[in-house]
Amino acid sequence: MVIYRRARAALYPLALYCVSGAIGGYFVWHAVNGERGLKTNDEYEHKIAALRDELEGLKSEHALWNHRIALLSGRAIDRDLLDEEARALLGRVNRNDLVVFLPRTQK
Repeated sequence: MVIYRRARAALYPLALYCVSGAIGGYFVWHAVNGERGLKTNDEYEHKIAALRDELEGLKSEHALWNHRIALLSGRAIDRDLLDEEARALLGRVNRNDLVVFLPRTQK
């Protein structure tokens, strides 16, 4: 009888500490690795930075295309650009042009 009381007196607090430690570990693990954890927050920050860089590149490309469109429309048309577009559209070249055929890349 005395042995059981001593065992119970030692095992109950030990079991309580183990259960509370497991619950605490569960919450700490989810705070770091969970859906809204610290690691996920860092991944989102990296994705946001990459998307901002891509946005800046697309904005510069958009400005380039707006500039080229402005050269083709309006009162004064850039003759070189018009000639380039007409040749690309018709598939024709001038006698003095050098044509270089590049191999097609497969995607």
